[in-house]
Amino acid sequence: MSADDEFDQSRFRMAMGRFATGVSVVTTRSGDHDHAMTANALASVSVEPMLLLVCVEREARFHDALIEAGVFGVSILAADQRPTAQWLATRGRPLHGQLDRIPNRVGPRTGSPLLVGGLASLECRTTAVHVAGDHSIVVGAVLAVELSDTTQPALTWYRSGYGVID
Repeated sequence: MSADDEFDQSRFRMAMGRFATGVSVVTTRSGDHDHAMTANALASVSVEPMLLLVCVEREARFHDALIEAGVFGVSILAADQRPTAQWLATRGRPLHGQLDRIPNRVGPRTGSPLLVGGLASLECRTTAVHVAGDHSIVVGAVLAVELSDTTQPALTWYRSGYGVID
């Protein structure tokens, strides 16, 4: 990688950091383990049919678990769930028991863990995986949507830090 490439990557990261996003946790169950990761690269793709996408780093252990399972859950986080977001974004955290301290329930459509206390949760079936640089774009058909009655504001990510939107 040349110095110009490094400079461009740095500016790209800074530019994308100025795009405020919500924070979610994507989960799946593969083998005997629950898997989870914090994600802000989540987007609605289509309403008819209902599709969303999430971008997952291909080197992350979550990637292989997600591909193997073929289903996943998405929990959109409330502001008071910042410690959960931080924990599930920690590289190298233990695989076993990573959700033990986080209130969650099993999604009835996918068997994926869904976090309790968030703003909304969705269950999805993987319909496509597109390799894109060092990530995969995973497209999921939405099988179920649950809205919370919490009055908590949304947890956000902006300029490499967590924030809140009421």
